[in-house]
Parts: sequence; C-alpha cells; structure tokens
Amino acid sequence: MVCLGNICRSPLAEGIAGQLAVERGLDWVFDSASTSGWHDGNPPDVRSIRVAAQHGLDISRQQSRKLVPQDYHDFDLIIAMDSENMQNMTKIAPPDGRAKLRMMLDFVDPGMNAQVPDPYLGGDDGFLHVYNLLLDACSAMLDELQGETQAT
Repeated sequence: MVCLGNICRSPLAEGIAGQLAVERGLDWVFDSASTSGWHDGNPPDVRSIRVAAQHGLDISRQQSRKLVPQDYHDFDLIIAMDSENMQNMTKIAPPDGRAKLRMMLDFVDPGMNAQVPDPYLGGDDGFLHVYNLLLDACSAMLDELQGETQAT
C-alpha cells in the first residue's frame, strides 16, 4: 500500500487489510510505504491512528518508509492510493515489476483509476471518509485475491 508520505492513507490501508485477512483466517503479509520518504521512521499521523482506533485497529507502531526497488520482488502486489503515486511507482519499477501495480480503488470500481483522497490537510472527517473508502477497497481486494487463490 503506497501513498505520498506513508503517514495517512497507506498505514490505514495496511492496518485494514491486515485485520480483514486475520478475520478471514489468512496468513498474508501487508506493508505500506511512501513515494517521497519525507516522513521515514515516523509513526502514522495522529488522525490516522485515531480513526483506526475508533474501528478497533492499532496502527500506532507502524513506521513510515520509502518504497524501494526490492519491494517489487518481495511483494505480489504494490497498490497506489492515487495516480501521482502510481506514476512515481512506475518510474522506479523494474520491467517485471510493473504488472504488480494496481490502484487501490480499482478493486471496487475496476478501471476507473479513482483516487483515495489525501486527508492530510483536512480535518477528522476526511480521515473517516478515507477509512471507509479503504475498508470497502480492502474487502474487495481480499475477495478478489481469495478467489484467485482458490482457483489455483
């Protein structure tokens, strides 16, 4: 899960996806990163931590980190929160890693390239809106991926 700073959207997505996977009995690994590296080593924004906690998730121990080329080898999917991050992710992707790139909201509305809005400059309502978007998208993602796993 990748956004610009890895302190708002992507930590929420990581936490939501991880919790949904546990609830489904899946032993899958999720991680999050930034394309900027601006907040490397920092915890998520307090508003992300707060909205996650309001929904029973603890993301307070996550630490921001920058997406690195090795991630394209270590993960099956690398998911962008918006088109700007998708462009940045594509730039550093090795040729064989580009097929792993997806837009987060495409799991809900395939091919629409809808953006998960960055709530950083807004208030708590923006973080709740992002949480709800990510909950729907992560649930749809797990539905799709579980279907693929069961088909193989």
